[in-house]
Amino acid sequence: MSNDATTALLPGGIKSGLRLLAARAPGLAVICGVLLLALPTGLVAMSQGIGAIPLPYNLFLVDERLPGIFKLHMLASGAALLLIPAVIALRRTRAWHRPLGYAAAALVLLGAITSLPVAYYSHSVLAARLGFLAQGIVWLALIALGIAAIRRRRYGDHARLMLMMAAVASGALWVRLTTTVATGYDLPFDPVYGCAAWLGWLVPLAVVTLLPTPWVPASR
Repeated sequence: MSNDATTALLPGGIKSGLRLLAARAPGLAVICGVLLLALPTGLVAMSQGIGAIPLPYNLFLVDERLPGIFKLHMLASGAALLLIPAVIALRRTRAWHRPLGYAAAALVLLGAITSLPVAYYSHSVLAARLGFLAQGIVWLALIALGIAAIRRRRYGDHARLMLMMAAVASGALWVRLTTTVATGYDLPFDPVYGCAAWLGWLVPLAVVTLLPTPWVPASR
């Protein structure tokens, strides 16, 4: 009798699972796409931080004004971009997720703190400098809130906050892509760069905030 009831429930369970997967698919696709694109950006940033790849002229000027600090920012932020996808992918494996999460949090804190003087001493237009400054402050706030949430065992809040933090971090990717396009198509660089410094992290943050976190139950 029990086996018959279980068998009868199987088709409904499969349909329910498929509906749940379809509902979560857009969020998963966005998250996976952004995280995969962040990997090459992280590698380039780390390579520039150790001097393996020459810095663009505008970043070279910042490095001259902030010797050591700028390279530390590039290394920490690049390593964070590489580690964040691994932390998210291993979220259900506590033996790996926890130590990697602490390492990623330390890198994010270091990258965000050093981003503040980098934004201040940048030779970019004022709009870009303010955008990068705001990005660093939001990055710091989200990682602090995420750490506080996990310490209180609020796992759903922690997951959402960490995805929002990753979205803000992805701004480095979109700024690089935008500047490449602007240079390649001879667009007015300063206005494009100023917009990219804000939209590069605000748009991903809005997308992640509005979409439901795929592996977390919906809440208010």
